Amino acid sequence: MARRYDPERRQRIIDAAIRVVGAHGIGGLSHRTVAAEADVPLGSTTYHFKTLDDLLVAALRQANEGFAKVIASRGGLEDPGTDLAAELAGWMGEWLAGDRTGVELEYELYLAALRRPALRPVAAEWAGALAALLARHTDPVTARALVALMDGICLQVLLTEVPYDEEYAREVLARVLR
Repeated sequence: MARRYDPERRQRIIDAAIRVVGAHGIGGLSHRTVAAEADVPLGSTTYHFKTLDDLLVAALRQANEGFAKVIASRGGLEDPGTDLAAELAGWMGEWLAGDRTGVELEYELYLAALRRPALRPVAAEWAGALAALLARHTDPVTARALVALMDGICLQVLLTEVPYDEEYAREVLARVLR
């Protein structure tokens, strides 16, 4: 049987892994569950991703792109006079609005780096890239503190099911910026 050319297969596998983790957590992820979800032969998952950590790295990178899209779509950092606290609070509000499956998935993958060292560089890349972006408007130490505070606020909202309070977020972010 001739091999079928399928340039989207790798992406379908990543998308399937994200759905599996979203539905069953990282513990439910296996090459077999992803192959079934992606409707591809099992060998395709291991061809494109030798290990589950390789697959999780690709999934985390893709999940990170979701927040990056929120940042890019708002465009507030282009203006040097922007109210940084208000802009960051708005980012989080937009990111946490509506269906939180993607946000929850991103944090699950992000926190998986505690036990899966292969994920640590990707988690660090995300935090570092965001801090570098914010450092254009403040100093590097404050930028890192803002990233940590944003992570903390998002985790509290996700874990406590308390609605996101944009005004509170803006106020505490402004305090760090003072």
